[in-house]
Amino acid sequence: MFKPHVTVACVVHAAGKFLIVEETINRKALWNQPAGHLEADETLVQAAERELWEETGIRATPQSFLRLHQWIAPDRTPFLRFCFVIELERQLPTEPHDSDIDRCLWLSAEEILQAPNLRSALVAESIRSYQQPERYPLSLVGSHDWPFSA
Repeated sequence: MFKPHVTVACVVHAAGKFLIVEETINRKALWNQPAGHLEADETLVQAAERELWEETGIRATPQSFLRLHQWIAPDRTPFLRFCFVIELERQLPTEPHDSDIDRCLWLSAEEILQAPNLRSALVAESIRSYQQPERYPLSLVGSHDWPFSA
């Protein structure tokens, strides 16, 4: 049976910049959107909110759904990555609560798209998706008869 990893990511935008988290993996500083795995007792939106807070210290709810990426990592690990959009009025200060995150950066789309140190190709692809006009309501990925409290 095919069992891909289910992850969420947030494209966080404010004042023309995007929020990126930096983490060191195999002694390399790599950039990613605030992102991580879906936990068993949470909805996709709750997972996005949790990952954003853990990795940046920012509490915010996605306003829209951007894209679902089906992807196979270079190590052949399959992923389904649900990507959300969070528009902030201004660039907020960050304080990561996840010890894997070294720092957070507010960067332009071009800085991200040209960076040689993206954690995966999905980081740039999410920015390119954001640059397109399509946004979808969160109800597109809504839960049904969810047994856990909100």
